[in-house]
Amino acid sequence: METRIKENMDNPVQLEKLYRSDKKKFVKAFSDIYPEIAHHQIAGFWKARLEPDTLRESKSGVRKTDIYFLIITCVVVGFLIKLPQVLGFNPNDNLFFEKNTGLIVLTGLSAFSFLTGNQINIKNLITSAVIFLFSAVFVNLLPATRESDSILLVCIHLPLVLWCLYGLIYIDFDTKDKLKRMEYIRYNGDIAILIAIILIAGGMLTAVTLGMFSAIDLNIERFYFDYIIIPGLVVSPIVATYIVKNFPSITSKVAPVIAGIFSPLVLITLVVFLISILVTGKDLYNDRDFLLVFNLMLLGVMAIVVFSVSGLSANQRYSLKVLILFALSIVTLVVDLIALSAIVYRLGEFGFTPNRTAVLGSNLLIFGNLVLIMIDLFKVAFKGKELKTVEHTIAGYLPVYMLWVILVTVVFPLIFGM
Repeated sequence: METRIKENMDNPVQLEKLYRSDKKKFVKAFSDIYPEIAHHQIAGFWKARLEPDTLRESKSGVRKTDIYFLIITCVVVGFLIKLPQVLGFNPNDNLFFEKNTGLIVLTGLSAFSFLTGNQINIKNLITSAVIFLFSAVFVNLLPATRESDSILLVCIHLPLVLWCLYGLIYIDFDTKDKLKRMEYIRYNGDIAILIAIILIAGGMLTAVTLGMFSAIDLNIERFYFDYIIIPGLVVSPIVATYIVKNFPSITSKVAPVIAGIFSPLVLITLVVFLISILVTGKDLYNDRDFLLVFNLMLLGVMAIVVFSVSGLSANQRYSLKVLILFALSIVTLVVDLIALSAIVYRLGEFGFTPNRTAVLGSNLLIFGNLVLIMIDLFKVAFKGKELKTVEHTIAGYLPVYMLWVILVTVVFPLIFGM
């Protein structure tokens, strides 16, 4: 019933049929999945219709145990990130933060997800714990050198591997349901917005706090940075997850608006950027730093395209937005082709290195994904296809990214050395 409800959130007639076919089962299923579908406008109607007393936003359905689990998880994660100070070793000597920050954050997120779930699947819990433990041992046994590109690539890609694992935990290891994968993507967009808000608020609090203590001639900058800012940064995703889980209406309305504003702005910016490259005659092929920035920009635009598509599903009138995204996908493909040509040129001139190989593979994956998204957006905009077509393509491509980051993390150190 849960899957059928999610599949028909844009079909009010079918939802009514499902409700009449088995009212008790429908009410229970709707209540269980409401946080996942709260971004749909029609979900608010069904929320008020089915459980006006228990699902009202004023009560928000917050469980006290969730608050306790939030506090416990944040304390443990904050303690783990401060292990160098607790155990008395220099974190720079063994790349502690580079190797373990992502691991600690994603372990905390996964633990919070298990603790606040409706029920714990012991098999999934043991599998996840084994993978996290193996990852911790694996990354910390690697040589602690910043001069090895392979090691630095592992430090970058291991959090992405664990992000994929966290995604499996988030969707309860249901790999067949692509709708759940899109919910995970949408969740990532939501917490990204909330983390930004939390960090802005935290920055304002930091400025006020340091200003007040400096006024009475107390220098607390070092203490505040070590014991407030660093733990605060690593627990912010967990706090954001708690907000998304218990107050879904907050982000479900903000994320589509943000995506709708930024998509046309990014499109205009990219077009102007490409024209500027031609006018200025910038040499992309021999400027390594510029190529790095170029690729980071490409990743950012790709993320905006994906999150914008996931944010459209709640909106019935999305023809103009789809056209903007279609144009954005075309321009992004042009950017990716330029980046690929520069990477191939540098490979021919300077040979294969871990960094060049990783960037080449990532760009090829992005290019393939963009082509499929562009084709689907064309069908939605001009052939009358449903937006779910694009969502299924995005969801279906996620395992490809997962295989690639696993390859970079595990195989690259063996091929290129450490």
